[in-house]
Amino acid sequence: MENVEPGAVEPVPHTRPAYAPTLGLAPAHRPKTEFFNISERTNTDPKGFVRPVDHFRVEPWGLYMARTADHPQFHYLESWLLPDLGIRASIFHFHPYHERDQDHYIDIGDFTRGADVWKSEDHYLDLVVRTGRDTELLDVDELISAAAHGLISAAAADRAVHCAMAAVDGIAAHGHDMDAWLASKGMPVTWR
Repeated sequence: MENVEPGAVEPVPHTRPAYAPTLGLAPAHRPKTEFFNISERTNTDPKGFVRPVDHFRVEPWGLYMARTADHPQFHYLESWLLPDLGIRASIFHFHPYHERDQDHYIDIGDFTRGADVWKSEDHYLDLVVRTGRDTELLDVDELISAAAHGLISAAAADRAVHCAMAAVDGIAAHGHDMDAWLASKGMPVTWR
């Protein structure tokens, strides 16, 4: 550090925090956005593919969606969008050769109600719930990377962390039973 006064701190570039290289951050990508068109019975996925929806159900506290999937790992998807909690809770019905040790998968993000179209914006953090056993937080590196690269605001990143921690605490307090936690919050979810 030439030409720096003793005790002075070398300036850090504003484009990337000094801690970023040591964390082995995931490659940054923009938040994934989806649309749920109730009147047209479609779900537009983050890549822009429009998928037909078998079933929508609107409740005062959320939106349920069930649809087939032409994904190599799963054949059916059920999701609840719960805007007040900042979560999307899903059950993936995996093909037998791709089964995973999970009961529910939770995406953290912003979920916006609309008269006909709901919107989701994924904020990177995910939870895997294994009912009665544990709840695991995933993809913290993705959130940090997105924030470090300016792809998500500090306020949105902070909100994502708070929503994730509230969900982890609530689910754990109910014996790692997501459905029981949601019922305790006046959001009784049902699945197909």
